[in-house]
Amino acid sequence: MADSLSFLGRAEIVARLSDMLGPDAVDTNEQSLREASVDRFKKYSAVHGIFDGPFPCAIVYPRDTEEVSAVLRFANDNLVAIVPRTGRTATEGGLETVVADSIVLDGSRMDRVLKIDTQDMMLTVQCGVPLQRVEDEVRALGYTTGHSPQSKPLAQYGGLVATRSIGQFSTLYGAIEDMVVGLEAVLADGTITRIKNVPRRAAGPDIRHLVIGNEGAFAFVTEVTVKLWPYQPENNRYFGFLTEDFGTGVDALRELVVQGYRPSVARVYSPEDARQHFAHFHDGRNVVILVAEGPRRLADATAEAIEEVFSDRQHVRVEDSLVQQWFDNLNWGQDKIDREKADMLAHSHLGYTTEVSVDWSRVVELYESVMLRVRAEFAHADDLTMLGAHSSHSYQTGTNLYFVYDYTIGCDPRDEITQYHEPLNAIVVEEALRLGGSMVHHHGIGKYRTPWTAEEHGSALELLVRVKKALDPHGIMNPGTIFPLER
Repeated sequence: MADSLSFLGRAEIVARLSDMLGPDAVDTNEQSLREASVDRFKKYSAVHGIFDGPFPCAIVYPRDTEEVSAVLRFANDNLVAIVPRTGRTATEGGLETVVADSIVLDGSRMDRVLKIDTQDMMLTVQCGVPLQRVEDEVRALGYTTGHSPQSKPLAQYGGLVATRSIGQFSTLYGAIEDMVVGLEAVLADGTITRIKNVPRRAAGPDIRHLVIGNEGAFAFVTEVTVKLWPYQPENNRYFGFLTEDFGTGVDALRELVVQGYRPSVARVYSPEDARQHFAHFHDGRNVVILVAEGPRRLADATAEAIEEVFSDRQHVRVEDSLVQQWFDNLNWGQDKIDREKADMLAHSHLGYTTEVSVDWSRVVELYESVMLRVRAEFAHADDLTMLGAHSSHSYQTGTNLYFVYDYTIGCDPRDEITQYHEPLNAIVVEEALRLGGSMVHHHGIGKYRTPWTAEEHGSALELLVRVKKALDPHGIMNPGTIFPLER
């Protein structure tokens, strides 16, 4: 936590913002500010009404890129910290306000679909367009964005790009960085920059990646153009297999992907994790889920390869309709969040995740080492009601592991983070780094994985540091995110 560096007081900042954008664009409601000071990393303390601050001085809702530019120019000139946000689904503290009297710059009112181009297969939207809304719109035309994170009903495009989001069909369609064609963003000093839409370029480094994944620490994303694909759900083929050991499932995924097949869904769940998703059929074993998708001939070829890969592996086949049922209910919206809040209050119980990535040769070792360390070292291991993992995004060279842990809380709600979530998160991150993997696969560094930023990047950290200094020399953009907070 840090004091504001601005010479302007809280009241003057609010007055200047109201003059700039109008009072309807500036929210200073006390409860709104309290809730805006955290994200889902602190969901347990938040549901108990615990907000320790510091609190923002205002939530500002710009209506266009020029207003974003004006707010950032004002903040930069007056050393006021900015926390960019859109859909508010962040899970790693990236939306926390850690500097007093910050401005939360919310792009959710910039919600226009600007162009659907089915000739050049591109979709252009403002940053506040909800993913679910635009996906429904393009599917009605026979297309898809291919992007389907679990937060799809709530997520908005600015945040998806800023956090380097990934969706549940990534093995076929790729992650957000594979989908973005071009974009518009505003730098800390208010400069508006546009990266034009082209199929590919070799005109120097790919500057899209200065913005994609910047987590609001370098720039504010205002507009995004992504690819479109034909939408052909009638060709989907669903597969489920039970295996006796986790490694068998991982090896099957590896063989499929390395051979060049791209099932849209390719997952393997440990028995503990499988229990919460597939209680009606997992039978205490590992569960492998695969979906073949796309043009009919491509889907048929992928389906044939899936059956061939499992033909010489011990398994039990799951009825296809059971997998399709699961597939049709992948996402969570506000209704599930509200049920989760009620359950937290009623039972002092919740679950979190930590996702990392690693090469194929170290996947099973990573899984087993995390399980061993948590059970041996975690001080509240007896409070765990579930500890498991699944692989859900695979590549030619490796895969991710999504560690999932549920626990009953035996402490004051304010202490839950330090006694439960942080030590479990640390074990996963430490083991991934020890085995040469990445400390985070798609949720972003936020403010809670910054202790490992230097170890993650090694000597390449200097590249990030210099980009930060060049694009945000006064350090106003989302302080404490990606880089540890400088007090």
